Amino acid sequence: MSDRPANRLAAEKSPYLLQHAHNPVDWYPWGDEAFELARKESKPIFLSIGYSTCHWCHVMERESFENDAVAALLNQHFVPIKVDREERPDVDRIYMAAMQALGVSGGWPLNVFLTPQLEPFFGGTYFPPDTMMGRPGMLQILPRVAEAWQAQRAELASTGAQVLEALSGMGEAEGDGVPRSELLERAAVQLARAYDPVLGGFGGAPKFPSTVNLAFLLRWWAEDREGRGDARAMVERQLDAMQAGGIHDQIGGGFHRYATDANWLVPHFEKMLYDQAQLAWAYLEGFQVAGDPAYAETARGIFAYVARDLTSAEGAFDSAEDADSEGEEGRFYVWTPEQIEAVLGPEEAWLFAHRFGVSAEGNFEGASILHRAMSVEECATAVGIAPDEARTRLDAAAAKLLAARSQRVRPHRDDKVISGWNGLMISAFARGARVLETPDYARRAERAATFVWERLRDPATGVLARRWRQEEAAGKGQLDDHAYVALGFLDLYGATLAPGWLERAGAIAETMVQRFHDPRGGGFFGTPEGDTSIRVRLKEGYDGAEMAGASIAVQVVLALGRLLDNADWVGVAGRALEYYARRLASMPTAMPQMLAAMLNERAPHREVVIAGDKTAADTRALIAAFDRAFLPFDRLLLAGERLARLMPFTAEHTPRGAATAYVCVNRACKQPVTEVVAFEQELGLTAAPRSAV
Repeated sequence: MSDRPANRLAAEKSPYLLQHAHNPVDWYPWGDEAFELARKESKPIFLSIGYSTCHWCHVMERESFENDAVAALLNQHFVPIKVDREERPDVDRIYMAAMQALGVSGGWPLNVFLTPQLEPFFGGTYFPPDTMMGRPGMLQILPRVAEAWQAQRAELASTGAQVLEALSGMGEAEGDGVPRSELLERAAVQLARAYDPVLGGFGGAPKFPSTVNLAFLLRWWAEDREGRGDARAMVERQLDAMQAGGIHDQIGGGFHRYATDANWLVPHFEKMLYDQAQLAWAYLEGFQVAGDPAYAETARGIFAYVARDLTSAEGAFDSAEDADSEGEEGRFYVWTPEQIEAVLGPEEAWLFAHRFGVSAEGNFEGASILHRAMSVEECATAVGIAPDEARTRLDAAAAKLLAARSQRVRPHRDDKVISGWNGLMISAFARGARVLETPDYARRAERAATFVWERLRDPATGVLARRWRQEEAAGKGQLDDHAYVALGFLDLYGATLAPGWLERAGAIAETMVQRFHDPRGGGFFGTPEGDTSIRVRLKEGYDGAEMAGASIAVQVVLALGRLLDNADWVGVAGRALEYYARRLASMPTAMPQMLAAMLNERAPHREVVIAGDKTAADTRALIAAFDRAFLPFDRLLLAGERLARLMPFTAEHTPRGAATAYVCVNRACKQPVTEVVAFEQELGLTAAPRSAV
């Protein structure tokens, strides 16, 4: 910790704000105290937004915010405000959109100059202390902005007001748009054109996992499995490339945030909870589709990483791990041949180095990022042993190196619990429990879900808080918090078949519709009403690394509306899809998860009801047959008294001498079956053998 005296941020609980608590900058948190001071003294606001595991945020803090000359200028001429974008995504979303409207590329740290009325008029991302390599420096920018504020205050305020006015119109979706079928076709064509057929993924460097694209493509393929094989092939090529690359932590499991190059080798090393959840979805679905055991192994690695390194003592999931340790990006993860030999000895080190591309020259600042440079079979041939022996030795070597790595100085872990991100990870563990037949995953999901329900939800209003840290729930839950948590609870019902989770999903969805649905224009606002510091309530229009809350909200209310016979919710989903069909007419690939919702909406409404004792072998066999198949438009239900109170039509489904499955389309059911083979035929599945997990 710095020897400098603490500033106001020392009273906060955000790890990011606390990282700046000893800067010489007189920081304020986002709030009325800062706003009132700016208005009283007629000073512009310097708003700096980032997050605690952001590499360039650390760089700017060390270089600029620890610089006494920079701090003196900020303190004299501005009211400096620091915001954690993960705690206040609503603030970040507005000012990121504002900077993009002003022609500034996005990224963090985001630094924006505002009027005292919170209108943005200038900004950028990383600013060094002095101008360098064409990038303006803080010591040059701050005096110029201060002078402009004194000389051109009216013009700057007018610019800010115009930007906010433009943002307020961004959510309008005028006209008829295009038919949804055409929109979906366009998206599939656009993704195929952007796809990298050699290295996988979309576009060139930097390369993001873009799991939303994969989710849409697999559902597009599922509609026509004979005619759309290219969509499935794109997904599998990317899954193969990512799991082999340096973006994948080869010994610790989980994935780094993105690759800085086109072939997935050199990552930006931070690890985010939301990425782990969505990549687990992708590999689980890949395993259901292709039966490749490597996909199952990769998913298990993600779950092992989150369980080991991102799970709190109370069972909730922490937010992220930093890219940096000991002041260097990637230091925790990279290896030299000497380091590996010191742990494994020369013979095992040689085998491991060939498999994972470790060399004397390295591939990252003199060291090596582990990646799958050779197949296990190639390594076995090189050594003259059987592939199974090579695999066993490599697994043992990886375990030893992981243990050795755990003794290094770890990257900073952001231990705040964010409602929405926990909802995603609950969903992932729940899906993993089903697809990989691992009950422990369901137990982990239930423990986290109970934490969110009991600690982050206000029982009086049903509203979720945004985050939990150090025994405090704080911040207004956003649309994505409610949508992701409802999805997590819905998927947890699928894993446990305990109707209580279906009831809780419905309760969260009810709150979400009340607080965020726009009954006039359709769709969902990203933020709740009532916060005067949020000058514009935006409707999200982009599925990025963090999916738009609206994309998941539509899927949730559509699924629950159908399951629980709530026609109002089905109508809410339908109107939202109409709104986005107009809004996405010119760029359908902006929201692949919304396109997935459109595919869900037009698919036959199929529910699969199993009647039997959940613990009995025959019931479990029918459940397992459903769970191992990729059936993205179907829902599995287990008949029982409590479910019948929620879904009366299930009351008539009873066992016929053994566990019995009923495949129902729009509540019209086919003949009941008791044999697994007959059940799979009713589901339209092939009888091909399943690859081993």
